[in-house]
Amino acid sequence: MDNYFVRIFLGIGISIGLTLILLFVFSAVLTYTSMSEETIEPMIIGITGISILAGSSITTAKIKRKGIVNGMIIGGIYMLMLYITSSSLNNVFAVNTYTIIMIMIGIIAGAIGGIVGVNLK
Repeated sequence: MDNYFVRIFLGIGISIGLTLILLFVFSAVLTYTSMSEETIEPMIIGITGISILAGSSITTAKIKRKGIVNGMIIGGIYMLMLYITSSSLNNVFAVNTYTIIMIMIGIIAGAIGGIVGVNLK
């Protein structure tokens, strides 16, 4: 059981690491090109979803059971950590449409990644 929790938090760590790398690359592209700042919100949503999908699929490939549930756990914990961190930094603990969309994308991406990971050979 200890190994299970380690793998779940490893999946969250993979997701966070990938998010940081992709956001760094996106910020460099945004800085050094004429890309519109209107792309920031959709890109953040996409980067978050891809990162959770990758982290949950890698993790569930090693757990090899309950892919949907484990992926949703990874996505849910990731989004909870993201919400607490961003709300603390902004001093605004509010739930709005953007927050709900991000939570749904995180959980759905985790579930899809879990399905993919369990079915990898």
